Amino acid sequence: MKVLFMCTANSCRSILSEAMFNHLAPQGFQAVSSGSFPKGQVLPRSLSTLQAAGIRTEGLYSKGNDAFEGSPPDVVITVCDKAAGESCPVYFGPALKAHWGLEDPSDVDGDEASIQAAFDATLRTIATRCQAFFALPFADLDPGELKAELERIALLQAEQA
Repeated sequence: MKVLFMCTANSCRSILSEAMFNHLAPQGFQAVSSGSFPKGQVLPRSLSTLQAAGIRTEGLYSKGNDAFEGSPPDVVITVCDKAAGESCPVYFGPALKAHWGLEDPSDVDGDEASIQAAFDATLRTIATRCQAFFALPFADLDPGELKAELERIALLQAEQA
């Protein structure tokens, strides 16, 4: 199963999601990420946060939808923060769509420790959601049931791990 994580810039939340998903993924699952207006570079703190967590960063780059042409996703998950008034990208293909909103840790103001804590908390929430995703009984779920499960997973935060 191929999962596409989308946000606007593809430099932070969707990159963290792609990397964590692939880090935890059992055989047969793969993630890619993209942005509707890719920034062209991954935020250095996104990469350092992943590296500190022991997650590979090789091959991660800020990209648009052309990155998965010829290999469409089965599931598309947007990770923008609608609550903050962000406009989420739209995927027009036939994939199942879900929204796992995440506050943007790169928008946090404060000292280095506060900013890093926001990145770490975001990564933990992504891990919690990915673990719940992999625990789903995919063979027993029809598309409507899978969509409902994805919506339930969107509500999970790291504290519920």
